[in-house]
Amino acid sequence: MASENSSPSSTGTSATANAQSGAWEVVIGLEIHAQLATSSKIFSAASTAFGAEPNTQACAVDLGLPGVLPVLNREAVRMAVCFALATDAEIGRRSVFARKNYFYPDLPKGYQISQMALPIVGRGKVEIVLEDGQKKSIGLTRAHLEEDAGKSLHDEFNDMTGIDLNRAGTPLLEIVSEPDLRSAAEAVAYARKIHALVRYIGICDGNMQEGSFRCDANVSLRRWGQQELGTRTEVKNVNSFRFLERAIEFEIERQADVLESGQAVIQETRLYDADRDETRSMRSKEEANDYRYFPDPDLLPVEIDDEYIESLRAGLPELPDARAQRYREDYALSDYDAGVLTSDRATADYFEAVVTDGRVSPKLANNWLAGEVFARLNRDNLELADSPVDASALAGLLIRIEDNTISGKIAKQLLDDMWAGKGSADDLIEAGGLRQITDTGALESMIDAVIEENPGQVAEYRAGKDKLLGFFVGKAMKASQGKANPAQLNELLRQKLKP
Repeated sequence: MASENSSPSSTGTSATANAQSGAWEVVIGLEIHAQLATSSKIFSAASTAFGAEPNTQACAVDLGLPGVLPVLNREAVRMAVCFALATDAEIGRRSVFARKNYFYPDLPKGYQISQMALPIVGRGKVEIVLEDGQKKSIGLTRAHLEEDAGKSLHDEFNDMTGIDLNRAGTPLLEIVSEPDLRSAAEAVAYARKIHALVRYIGICDGNMQEGSFRCDANVSLRRWGQQELGTRTEVKNVNSFRFLERAIEFEIERQADVLESGQAVIQETRLYDADRDETRSMRSKEEANDYRYFPDPDLLPVEIDDEYIESLRAGLPELPDARAQRYREDYALSDYDAGVLTSDRATADYFEAVVTDGRVSPKLANNWLAGEVFARLNRDNLELADSPVDASALAGLLIRIEDNTISGKIAKQLLDDMWAGKGSADDLIEAGGLRQITDTGALESMIDAVIEENPGQVAEYRAGKDKLLGFFVGKAMKASQGKANPAQLNELLRQKLKP
């Protein structure tokens, strides 16, 4: 958790907490729980698969039965070190697991195995892009391994609470930021950046609906120019970026109202109610000493050497920032386009597969992927991996635009047919006789006929009514059954219509 005594960043944008007075500076730190994509739990061989019947994936170790011992999952350690490398963070060559003691129905052992004094990942940083296009570095305090608790089910039974321990023991990487964030928008930008990173390096699927990526927001206010941080509240387990932004904005306004009325903010844990769009008190906020941390006697310290670290560094994929830089340099894409494409590894891989042989321009590929393909994915509620039109098929379509076989308008119609599984671009073009007319003689004959049939409009155009060009384009396109090359048609029309 971000320390109350930590110094906030002196850079970046500022946000006012109260729209009327502007008297308060917002200070935010995030704790992100990323569920690691291991097939088994962090200290047992039980499955981590989502959606099983309650309590069918909790073994004796997860239940904390007498006589059982935890065994650390090596894959969880590998994933934590990969995250450290991706964020230029310190790596704890010697990390220690501790018992965090508290009593709650979904914690069968009466303690959670976590890390405290010696985490596996130390200080690091990530860079976010602000709304005005400026970049800001956000510090990471630490990232530590821990086991998840079970889940309390309050709506399944009348007057009772059910406990599902399937999730107990699932490996988490808790990623704690410095209190460097100054607005809800910055917090969301940071959360999205971490979300992209953990998915890029393959350590978390990032599924927020299933609880694989959860955010806690520490929010406090202080007078402008004040060095000491204000009293913070923690908003727990927000599971969407939209809710994260709304929860923080509500909490900022709530705390501003409390302070403006002369009262003190209470340090507490709060929950965000999406239906009411508000946060509400859950419990008073515990301090570290309330948990009575001590090293777990059943787990040895984790020792990591340089050879192991370098072997993992060599296996890392190209990271989003580096990939975006390459797209700007090699493909001449804008900062915005490069950022959007590389924010998701699957999208970047798809894009590169489309342009890989050089026959499709990067700009055209980006426009069609971000526009036509994503529009259809959103309409059908599909992920890119489930697209009916793969990268190779889209490239085949775009090549026919590049070589003037078809127009962009016809290509959109063909994409619909390809989406419906009716065939490849080339097959559909041949079957439908859709090849674009580029023969100058044929186009001039059509244009001459249109001019002859519309003498009044020709006279108006030549008298200065330039907007009538669209009229002639429409007529000529109709005559060609939509097959005329638009650019060539426009140029020929301008020449023929000159006074």
